Amino acid sequence: MIRLTLDKVLTEKQISRYELAKRTGIQYAVIDKYYKNTVKRYDSFVLDRICTALHCDVSALLLYTVDSD
Repeated sequence: MIRLTLDKVLTEKQISRYELAKRTGIQYAVIDKYYKNTVKRYDSFVLDRICTALHCDVSALLLYTVDSD
């Protein structure tokens, strides 16, 4: 399972979703979906813009866990 950790990254960097939307040029509603981890398909363009704005690697935004089913 892949989980977004944008909420933790923004908290650590003390940046709001609104500020991230301004820095990336991406609509707040899209940033909010990534923040709330409700995205069904990850857009590489969006991830790239977020990483650039936050000066981080994509691995800081995505967490992969193995289901034990």
